[in-house]
Amino acid sequence: MEEEKPEKVAIDEKETGSEECAVVTQESQFWFGAAPVRLYHFADQFRNSRPNKNNNNNFLKGVKWSPDGSCFLTCSDDNSLRLFYLPEDACTAEHTSAASSDSYGAGLMVNEGESVYDYCWYPYMHAADPTTCVFASTTRDHPIHLWDCVTGQLRCTYRAYDAMDEIAAALSVSFNSSATKLFAGYNKVMRVFDVHRPGRDYAEYPLAKGDGTSAGLVSSICFTPAQAQSSMFALGSYNQTTTVYAEDTMEPLYVLYGQEGGVTQVLFSKDGNYLYTGGRKDPYILCWDIRNTVSILYKLYRSSENTNQRISFDIEPSGRYLGTGGQDGLVHIYDLQSGQWVSGFQAAADTVNGMSFHPYLPLAASSSGHRRFSMSDDDDSEENFNLTSDENCCSIWRFFSSPEA
Repeated sequence: MEEEKPEKVAIDEKETGSEECAVVTQESQFWFGAAPVRLYHFADQFRNSRPNKNNNNNFLKGVKWSPDGSCFLTCSDDNSLRLFYLPEDACTAEHTSAASSDSYGAGLMVNEGESVYDYCWYPYMHAADPTTCVFASTTRDHPIHLWDCVTGQLRCTYRAYDAMDEIAAALSVSFNSSATKLFAGYNKVMRVFDVHRPGRDYAEYPLAKGDGTSAGLVSSICFTPAQAQSSMFALGSYNQTTTVYAEDTMEPLYVLYGQEGGVTQVLFSKDGNYLYTGGRKDPYILCWDIRNTVSILYKLYRSSENTNQRISFDIEPSGRYLGTGGQDGLVHIYDLQSGQWVSGFQAAADTVNGMSFHPYLPLAASSSGHRRFSMSDDDDSEENFNLTSDENCCSIWRFFSSPEA
């Protein structure tokens, strides 16, 4: 039987931010004094997506809320991106358990031809304006795709070519803060596309060690928020360095060293004054003060020292707290003003590789899973992996906005 899909969430933030689920502002922050409740849970549909293959090994790779908060996007090892709409009653819905069946089905599924390297939302996406409802993805041996998240159709492609005039696949993608350019990271080179001019027209910027920039595979790109005083962006590289650039001149400003493994994520604070970097096989997220990059400000621990997985972290809307997953299945919450651990909760029974806060409601999404290797000769046997419902899964969590909530 086809699973019922919920209606799209209301677009008006005032309507959505009711007394039961207050809009998060500078004054109204998440309260982490108690563990959140699980509202929705998804696992089965990720295990029934690949006929004649071991579906249990289809682990999730990450999750990201849309900028308007109406839906969230998941990435999984079956080369698919799934979009789930947030139900209108999310603020008043009863909690669910991981043992129950999927809360509802995906509203949209996009199938890529190869492994997905990276994906990102259009920064000004709003469900009330269908022209803005797009996200970009990059996959192995393919150009960058711009997908319509309403119809699931391919809007356009951005194509880069190597010296042999063959398609070069980007390893990371990000729109700039004004959403006029699409930045793409490659091996020792960065290419910048005009969003309104798809095709093979782009500006190319080599990344060579000779001028102090980070050479290597560009794994992550992040821009300062639109409200920040200066327009900068950071490039993380698998050679364990992060380089900060001025967007207007495209000149490198700082090169940051200190990550024990290859950098897998870079993220600016809400005011753009601090930069957070994380790496693979590295148990620490590093905090840098962009105004004084002489030394690391502080380190935030997470259980990731034994995996090459990309484990993402996120900052909640007010900018005060950071949440990150780890191999232990826990989500850790840190106070960014002090760098101190605040709380944690069990989000899954395996690696929590994705953590994303809702843009204005006290909600968060988590994704979990990792690749499992069979010791049996029959690699397609589903009996090889007897997973529980809180492994290889995605969950939506509701936090309390105050001790009395």
